[in-house]
Amino acid sequence: MREISIGGVRYRVFVTRRDGRFVAYAERIDTGDRFGMECAGASEQEASVRLVGWMEWQCDHVNALEALRRAEQAYHRTVAGSAFASLMEDPSATELQTESLEQIEAARLALDEIRARRPE
Repeated sequence: MREISIGGVRYRVFVTRRDGRFVAYAERIDTGDRFGMECAGASEQEASVRLVGWMEWQCDHVNALEALRRAEQAYHRTVAGSAFASLMEDPSATELQTESLEQIEAARLALDEIRARRPE
């Protein structure tokens, strides 16, 4: 058993032998609840490395989804706010909307990149 920290959460990683393979799983230290999936490997090291890699990817994925959600909310606030904006204000409502859309696109691209490196 070893302890790791991912995304500010502490976990214990356990490796057991099952049907001639090693299987790793994690538990949250704060609750004792199991987290994520089991990962198998030919050795304790391989199973553990696969599990930790998946957990790190999962944390990155959750963070990217949250960033996209925040960007979308900011865009909706911008659109709603521009309904009451004066045409004389600077920057213009259109510029603010364009900037918000660019932030959504950047967040979406980041999410796509993370999804592309999803562990097997």
